Amino acid sequence: MKPRHVALAVLVVTIWGINFVVIKVGLWNFPPLFFSALRFLVAAVPALLFVGAPKVAWRWVVAVALALGVTKFGLLFLGMAAGMPAGLSSLVLQSQVFFTVLFAAVLLRERPRPAQLVGMTVAAVGIVVIALDYGVGGPLSAFLLVVLGAVAWGLANVATRRAQPPDQLNFIVWVSALAVPPLLGLSLVFEGAAADLAALRALTWTGVGAVLFIAWVSTLLGFGLWNFLLRRYEASAVVPFALLVPVTGMLSGWLLLGETTTAVRLAGAGLVVLGMAAATVRRRAPGTPARVVDAAAGVR
Repeated sequence: MKPRHVALAVLVVTIWGINFVVIKVGLWNFPPLFFSALRFLVAAVPALLFVGAPKVAWRWVVAVALALGVTKFGLLFLGMAAGMPAGLSSLVLQSQVFFTVLFAAVLLRERPRPAQLVGMTVAAVGIVVIALDYGVGGPLSAFLLVVLGAVAWGLANVATRRAQPPDQLNFIVWVSALAVPPLLGLSLVFEGAAADLAALRALTWTGVGAVLFIAWVSTLLGFGLWNFLLRRYEASAVVPFALLVPVTGMLSGWLLLGETTTAVRLAGAGLVVLGMAAATVRRRAPGTPARVVDAAAGVR
């Protein structure tokens, strides 16, 4: 990759890491499901005017909207609102690589390579280590919500792979649009109209900035730059940069929110990143292009 494109890749993963801090800030201003709905509403409404009609069957747009937009982000926001730190959330959510490989094997009959099996085992051990340590110092239910969000992301990745959208930005914009009504409905049922209206009446520039950053910077700009890189280079050159998201997420959580971690969690984080790397990157045989499981190229 050219140096300026490496810089773009680093910029994207930095944005996606900081995004977890911004989510945490936004949750200080909004109920979690309502905040998630606002994020997708702001991302979709202006973009729908420019992307045209969906370029894949509606069933795939609906399936990914429910798995990714509603379930993954709903659970992530709920988990973070329940106490999961931003940095740790950025790490645990990347276990989606593990679940993507697993679901691809079961649903798409894609047989995992031995290195992938080893990598998934190592990552799973790391997640268990973090869970055991976090269960002592934080609400385990919050941790499990984020893990379930990663499970939903794995299903969304498999559905996206099955749909094979020719225009990723068009696809994500429509997924964002269709995620809004269910999230608003869930918010009204579980959080209540009074809480949502109170959040809007007490709206601050901090809350507005959080919504705009997540919708426009993290989703549209970040995804647009990522898609640009994937069009210019082999996925094997681009996707491994996503392994830096937990690094930038935990670093930004420490710098911006004063989040602390433990030696046990850092050791578990190392196992997760190592396992995800083994499950993602495929060694290139002489004369053949490298390949990866393109599981990290989803919306953030």
